Amino acid sequence: MSARSWFASMILLAAVQAAPAALAAPPQLSGQAAAAHVLNRLAYGPAPGDIERVTQMGVARYIDSQLHPESLELPAALSERLAGLDTVQRSSGEVLGDFLAVRDMVKDETEDAKAMRREVLARINNQTAEARIARAVASPRQLEEVMVDFWFNHFNVFSGKGQVRPLVASYERDAIRPYVFGSFRDMLGATAKHPAMLFYLDNYLSKAGGLNENYARELMELHTLGVDKGYTQKDVTELARMLTGWSFAPRQLVARNETFRFDPKRHDNGDKQWLGRVIKPQGQAEGEYALDVLAVHPATARHISYKLAQYFVADEPPPALVERMAQTWVASKGDIRSVLKTLFASDEFMSPEAQGAKFKTPYQFVISAARAGNSAMAEVRPVLGALDRLGMPLYGCQTPDGYKNTQSAWLNPDALSRRIGYATTLAQGVDAALVQAALGESVSERTQGIVAASPQKIRTAMLLGSPDFMQR
Repeated sequence: MSARSWFASMILLAAVQAAPAALAAPPQLSGQAAAAHVLNRLAYGPAPGDIERVTQMGVARYIDSQLHPESLELPAALSERLAGLDTVQRSSGEVLGDFLAVRDMVKDETEDAKAMRREVLARINNQTAEARIARAVASPRQLEEVMVDFWFNHFNVFSGKGQVRPLVASYERDAIRPYVFGSFRDMLGATAKHPAMLFYLDNYLSKAGGLNENYARELMELHTLGVDKGYTQKDVTELARMLTGWSFAPRQLVARNETFRFDPKRHDNGDKQWLGRVIKPQGQAEGEYALDVLAVHPATARHISYKLAQYFVADEPPPALVERMAQTWVASKGDIRSVLKTLFASDEFMSPEAQGAKFKTPYQFVISAARAGNSAMAEVRPVLGALDRLGMPLYGCQTPDGYKNTQSAWLNPDALSRRIGYATTLAQGVDAALVQAALGESVSERTQGIVAASPQKIRTAMLLGSPDFMQR
């Protein structure tokens, strides 16, 4: 088979196989099939030896270890790599200071000034991305990295909007990562008060007499209750009034690392009517009360349980599973780890129908390909370029709803051809036998047969560009 004919056949196969049929198999996955399944859902796919290791230790024990990542030590090479990335180690104020300094040099057109601007912006962009990608590829705490991706999209900020760019590293590190298995209320508060979110959705501008409703609307529509879940436009306006004065000052952030400030002079001190409640003037406490109510609201429980089940089980998740997860949410007052335990212990999650039922996002595809090929992703810029070409630039979703994780969002012929092109590039110098062993039973016998009958030099690319590999 020629490379050209293989390329065309892979696009055709991917298009017709992307929605897998239900498998005629026992009620629950077992053995290496179960190991491959959890590695494709709780992790960014198997690395060499992972399927055997998870099979030996048992799927239940693996899931428990991933839910308690503090017990998993980071490899020395990864720790050293992260330690060398000063952007992700420094405070948000320090990084913002560098950004503002070169931004204020915009009228200086000397070559030295241009070079300094390029150097500072490239360092901020590349180091922030390198930290995320290096962890996703090499960290044994795979579920933690998967949940960072999930929650960042849930509480999305767009790095291309002004001062958000230098604040993204801190936002992920300080407002997302510490809470991915903890209290949803804590994460809700951390994102609400982080300068990246305050700037992105303009709440830092909102004041009595000059109301900005952007954050209040997305707080209810995206972050908590969901669309059309019993609130009105009046409730959005009243919540925006409750959140006036929640702000930050860039110069104070740079000088004193003051990431959040409540400004009573900007706060609307009138009575509010919100979600059927009368809210008396209490300053910052009004906003804190709103977050308390929203975090444990039954609509929030169902909305986020649906999103989690959609991410981990199927694009149209089983309603009964979503309901059980929502019940756990309410009973635990929004304890994320408890909700995930309900999800991962469910029959629906471990059913044969769930195996391979999800289509990888470009990010999942790129990271899983690196893991299968045992690549360290030493250079981050080619990876960022690939994500751009695949339509999913890292930290680059402009809208507050974040990137979708469903097949309909990512499956189209042009996207498939670009993925196969990336697989061909990545496959150079990577042993096909290593990749095949790493992927195990997640590659069908049909694909294995096609690969085995093809020239040696294109086998790795065929595996990484196959329909089987694009599913998880």
